[in-house]
Amino acid sequence: MSNPQQLRYSKEHEWLSGAEDGVSTVGITEHAANALGDVVFVQLPETGSTVSAGETCGELESTKSVSDLYSPVSGQVVEVNEDVVNDPSLVNSAPFEGGWLFKVRVAEEPAELLTADEYTAFTAG
Repeated sequence: MSNPQQLRYSKEHEWLSGAEDGVSTVGITEHAANALGDVVFVQLPETGSTVSAGETCGELESTKSVSDLYSPVSGQVVEVNEDVVNDPSLVNSAPFEGGWLFKVRVAEEPAELLTADEYTAFTAG
């Protein structure tokens, strides 16, 4: 399993892209997608809503369990991935590409986000 080097990672297993015009993309990692099993339902924050770093902002339901979705940053949601809402299996098949979850205009990025290498070490236990 390879974690893209250009992303930052939370200990709750979300990833964050670098900001483009102040907007970053959020998704869950391949590690989290594999641990969840087949994702069958995704509840995302509403466009226009405010999310806070480390706080719950949605849910992912799989054949195994229901897991909270945490925001890795604070800011305003500017877009949600309707493709994932309509086809939750994208979270499993393409967690770093088509399975992204939402885009956020970042107000504050916490210092504790991990690099790809740090996240790989974290998930290795």
